[in-house]
Amino acid sequence: MDRVFIYWDNSNIFHEAQRLAEEMEQGPGARFRVRIHFENMFRLAHADRPVQKALAAGSVPPEMRQLWNRMEGRGVDVHLFDRGTPDRGEQDIPDRVLQLRMLEDALDYNGEPGIVVLLTGDGAGYLEGAGFHSTLERMHKRGWQVEILSWAHSTNQRMRRWAEANGIFVSLDDFYEAITFMTPSRPGFELAPARDPAELDLSLRRTS
Repeated sequence: MDRVFIYWDNSNIFHEAQRLAEEMEQGPGARFRVRIHFENMFRLAHADRPVQKALAAGSVPPEMRQLWNRMEGRGVDVHLFDRGTPDRGEQDIPDRVLQLRMLEDALDYNGEPGIVVLLTGDGAGYLEGAGFHSTLERMHKRGWQVEILSWAHSTNQRMRRWAEANGIFVSLDDFYEAITFMTPSRPGFELAPARDPAELDLSLRRTS
């Protein structure tokens, strides 16, 4: 039961980190300079437990290429998609891919469920029986333990309350300094310093 299955909605996590950076960081252009520190975020997700499977989905801006390469180098199954079109949001396809894989794993590991660790705050679609929240409920009914990691300001409140009552909710805000870093200003822009990630303190991380 201690095997971890990680599902990472990178667009949700990264875009909301950009919003938070505007409040947390000093210097101009914080939302454009903040980056996710993959190693610390990945460790926060698995919390030093054995990883059975890890899947990440997101879009393909060139500045993210190094992140995807690091993920793949650690055995994360990466699925990349175009940013979207005016009539189809950027997240439609990545979200559906993650949800489909979650349901497939629930069936493939029927009888031997593990711990599903979901990195997103997106709870859209629940009232229609779709989306991440509904998928988590289906897995939970099959015996899976559930952990959601997300930024507090952007987490669907219905999904958060359900996670707190039936599993674990981890606010990424508590680990902001460790799971993000700041790049310096680009040439020609107002000066702003870089920031390295802080050391990750897993003693603050609740687990199933």
